[in-house]
Amino acid sequence: MNFMLQRIIERLVRKGNFTVTGSNGSTLTFGDGSGDPIHILIKTRRAERAIALDPMLALPEAFMDGELDVVKGDILGLLHVAFENMGPGGIDVAWTKALEGLRHAFRRFQQLNTTSRSRRNVQRHYDLSGELYKLFLDEDMQYSCAYFERPEMTLEEAQLAKKRHLAAKLRLKPGQNVLDIGSGWGGLGLYLARNFEVNVLGVTLSTEQHGVSSERALADGLDNHVHFELRDYRHLTERFDRIVSVGMFEHVGVNHYRTFFEKCATLLKPDGVMVLHSIGRNGPPSATNAFIRKYIFPGGYIPALSEVLPEIEKAGLMVTDIEILRLHYAETLKVWRERFMANRDRAKAIYDERFCRMWEFYLAASEASFRWQEMMNFQIQLTRRNDVVPLTRDYIGKCEKALAMHDGPRAPEPQKSPSKSSRRRISEAGE
Repeated sequence: MNFMLQRIIERLVRKGNFTVTGSNGSTLTFGDGSGDPIHILIKTRRAERAIALDPMLALPEAFMDGELDVVKGDILGLLHVAFENMGPGGIDVAWTKALEGLRHAFRRFQQLNTTSRSRRNVQRHYDLSGELYKLFLDEDMQYSCAYFERPEMTLEEAQLAKKRHLAAKLRLKPGQNVLDIGSGWGGLGLYLARNFEVNVLGVTLSTEQHGVSSERALADGLDNHVHFELRDYRHLTERFDRIVSVGMFEHVGVNHYRTFFEKCATLLKPDGVMVLHSIGRNGPPSATNAFIRKYIFPGGYIPALSEVLPEIEKAGLMVTDIEILRLHYAETLKVWRERFMANRDRAKAIYDERFCRMWEFYLAASEASFRWQEMMNFQIQLTRRNDVVPLTRDYIGKCEKALAMHDGPRAPEPQKSPSKSSRRRISEAGE
């Protein structure tokens, strides 16, 4: 095994049961023997050198290229060993710290997300085959953090609960105009229109998602109330009673936070309400993981709240509620990863082995980041006046309960629209 890599692993792995077989056939075991055993095989000297110099990028690349295999355990277990040993007193290798420091220093250049560049970035991920996403997402194609009201919830139930939770915070009334920034495959917009008789405009930069969401609106008979368009939010001029954005803010980029919130302030009516749902980090500002930036979400960035709140204040918006969802995304990703692995052969038929390895690492690394590192989700409710929402948060739970009575324990898609009396009771519950 590469001597430099061996020394790094010796310093890193103090806890756990970690075995490495190097390219020369030698096998070494590290850690205190606790936990599930993890055994990896590194097949080439080139991969050993690369991992020693830049583990954040080279380790997933070696796995993608078949130069690293997990002989015992899986990628999630490998990452658990790494993250468990990366706390205080863990590894402190000067050149790897310097490399991550450089990535942080140059992050703004990597996130110059102009209109044209944003479209290209979106196409890299969201214009993949819809058949791929159907292999692991829920029936409604929700590609964001679910909301597990109860631990035993299925993914479908938890995603439905997420839509209820967001809807309750929006305080919707029949006839209102709602903007959905980054509308995905349309599930949230259709849910809001169906249950509250509101008019929804969903905007996306994904051609694939736009086509699917438009077809769904037509099939559900909601095309008079829900419209999906291929538009950049920066080009909108209409004004809205409500704005919601789920899983899109991660693609805005730190350079454009002021633009985002100033535009939202312009688009939101004086008595309007906005809810922003995004991945965030509990720690200080950092850089996008090198593997994620290169292969999964080019131009993406996970913000710290310390980067978001100042831009909200400068835009003239008021924060009326912040909720931190901690392990909800870890549980969501766990189900996604299990479903993807169960359908891996079908994913390979759509793309190839290297793609499957890339996505296996992506889903496992994402779950590990939410489970054992500093990643979380936040929901921020915003208004332009401080008298728009009630004084307490009781209205959120009341509205959710009213919606749940209609949704049932697991409502199939497409759902029936509630009656006018039901919609009235749902709206009144949010008063």
